[in-house]
Amino acid sequence: MLTKQGFKQLKIALFFKCTLKFWLAFGMLGIFSHAATIQEFKWEQGQTLLTFFKKNAIPLNTYYELAPEDKELADEIISGSTYYTLYDDSVLLQALIPINENSQLHIFKQGDTYRMRAIPIVYFSQEHTIALSVDNSLYNDIIHLTGDSFLASDFIQAYKGSVDFRREVRKGDQLAIIYERKYRLGKNFGSPNIKASTLKVRNNNHYVIRHEDGNFYDLNGNNLNKYLLTLPLQYKRISSHFSMGRKHPILGYTRPHLGTDYAAPRHTPIRAAGNGKVIFAGTKGGYGRTVIIQHDNGYRTLYAHMHKIEQGIRVGTQVKQGIKIGTVGSTGLSTGPHLHFGLYKNGNAVNPVKHLKIAHSKLQGKERESFLANAKNYQQALNAALMQDKLQNTPFKRIKDGYIVYLNANKNLN
Repeated sequence: MLTKQGFKQLKIALFFKCTLKFWLAFGMLGIFSHAATIQEFKWEQGQTLLTFFKKNAIPLNTYYELAPEDKELADEIISGSTYYTLYDDSVLLQALIPINENSQLHIFKQGDTYRMRAIPIVYFSQEHTIALSVDNSLYNDIIHLTGDSFLASDFIQAYKGSVDFRREVRKGDQLAIIYERKYRLGKNFGSPNIKASTLKVRNNNHYVIRHEDGNFYDLNGNNLNKYLLTLPLQYKRISSHFSMGRKHPILGYTRPHLGTDYAAPRHTPIRAAGNGKVIFAGTKGGYGRTVIIQHDNGYRTLYAHMHKIEQGIRVGTQVKQGIKIGTVGSTGLSTGPHLHFGLYKNGNAVNPVKHLKIAHSKLQGKERESFLANAKNYQQALNAALMQDKLQNTPFKRIKDGYIVYLNANKNLN
């Protein structure tokens, strides 16, 4: 449901039609010279915050004087992500560089120098219900209807363990999905959140309901997730928890911590949290010696500040869950031996502690009662969608305009 604030911003966005030629402050007017221009770029492979500073003639001491936590956040920038800059002639006034779906680095000129801080990404969310009849393939039909490849992929993943798409699904079978989508800058933003769905195969409905723990269950509360990640080491304590925004005691502003820090003695073995393919093994800025593994179901794990990367662990290596990939150290920007463990779902940082918990095979007690009531409501809504003659596979009416994150000359954007 679109909030009052979101509706207000949507009207503004409709007026500008995402041309990005005129800019307003978030809550105040921003006045620029006629030379001020906004530009959109993709973060290039191999680009770092330091090279970005060099490219834009930002004094390098600005980077070197950043707090270690800020340098660590800079290592979260994902290659290929879209970022925005505001220039006055050739002088960079501001930049907004996303580090995940909720946070971005805000670099801004202040007098003769520059500053940087992490600020929230503002967007609005809207719930959609779609229904279609299979014509070509589930994946292609969802994309044809919605233009959303992430939604198609997530739907396939939700049923991967319970439906054999190749053998069971036929032309004429039906599906319905209730999902939430984020919008920013007139475009889909981040990953969709499928709340409930049904796949009707040969008149047999397969329902999938997302519980508040993030896992998918059937109508009886049985867990459908077949993929589990395990803790990568034995540790003494958690020295720093995952957080989307915690207030720094000295600097006074909030900063996310996109991982969990496990304090452990130097040389403690670090093991792969799951089967996967190594996509990075080497030194990564403030993270020091780092290994990144791509897993199934859109998961990716990051292991940072390692003392040593195990011989044979290199880009392209296939690893099994539990295999030793290195040892605990204190390389990069680290005050002591620990493992910074990052977990990402479709490129977005999620809380490792929450996702590494062994999921219940079946919900119990009051939790199950609450789930069953919620699931019944979703079941009725999905059945209604399938019966409302919405199965013509006509292109989904996409939102062409959305919330714009505005840049201005004032540093206090949020």
